[in-house]
Amino acid sequence: MSLKNIRLEVMQHLEKDVQSLIEKYLIPVEKIWQPTDFLPDSKKDTFFEEVKEIRELSKELPYDFWVVLVGDMITEEALPTYESWLMDVEGVDQVEKNGWSTWVRHWTGEENRHGDVLNKYLYLSGRVNMREVEKTTQYLINDGFDIGTDRDPYKNFVYTSFQELATYISHNRVAKIARQKGNKQLAKMCKIISGDEMRHHHAYSEFVERIFAVDPNQMMMAFHDMMKRKIAMPAHFLRESGESLGAAFEEFSNTAQRIGVYTSTDYVDILQKLLDRWDIGNMTGLNEEAEKARDYLMKLPPRMYRLSERIKIPENSFQFKWVDPA
Repeated sequence: MSLKNIRLEVMQHLEKDVQSLIEKYLIPVEKIWQPTDFLPDSKKDTFFEEVKEIRELSKELPYDFWVVLVGDMITEEALPTYESWLMDVEGVDQVEKNGWSTWVRHWTGEENRHGDVLNKYLYLSGRVNMREVEKTTQYLINDGFDIGTDRDPYKNFVYTSFQELATYISHNRVAKIARQKGNKQLAKMCKIISGDEMRHHHAYSEFVERIFAVDPNQMMMAFHDMMKRKIAMPAHFLRESGESLGAAFEEFSNTAQRIGVYTSTDYVDILQKLLDRWDIGNMTGLNEEAEKARDYLMKLPPRMYRLSERIKIPENSFQFKWVDPA
């Protein structure tokens, strides 16, 4: 039986539990927050006063902060790419609308609110060149991405387990900076977004746990393969207008590291959390190839921590078209 067929069989086996996982990890539309909960109500007479307050508070936040917030928003707004990718994963059937495609649609519905609220807030802030931001967003959707998972559900669930935790860290750190600068509303908004990301991280992590329970050897190999090639960020093709593919991503990443929103150390911390969550070090009954993969994974964090300590981040801010200089 081919690996592809085995994975499909495992996905079909696990599908019976997807509805219960939706109920466990996702929140019904009528109960979850919506973007307008954090934005001025345009129907109220106080709308312009509230917008003015947003603009005044925005002046207190530094240039690098706005670059990171814009980059986070653009990453969230490229959601069509992520949904279309996940809908093509082996075992996800959007034609017959099976349990996995239901998960992807409901997950997308929750994630869609993040880009919505951040986009509107940036528009109202008066600190951002929205036309340049919109160009970058369109480029990112046009360019798509290649996260090295192919249609393999095992690799895709490793990726999403990792990436959801990374976005939790980023939004949570942005919230802390906003709070320190006295912008409580923006802090609350980013904090609640990070809460969504953490729930999603726990969901995808449980998907992986369930696969480990029925196909530990191939799940271990998938985890090994993803970490060996390294996890590509969803915005790794990020570019501004007039630039080549991915030209802006390194500078965006440098900015995030410079202000401590997401660092190379965070990358290794996430790997360690996944190793602990899935109890990789204590996993037994593996074949020889999977044991070697497990050993590789367990030795990876110390080596990567040493490498992360050598990384030098430029002190000077790169001038993005998205944000005017402070």
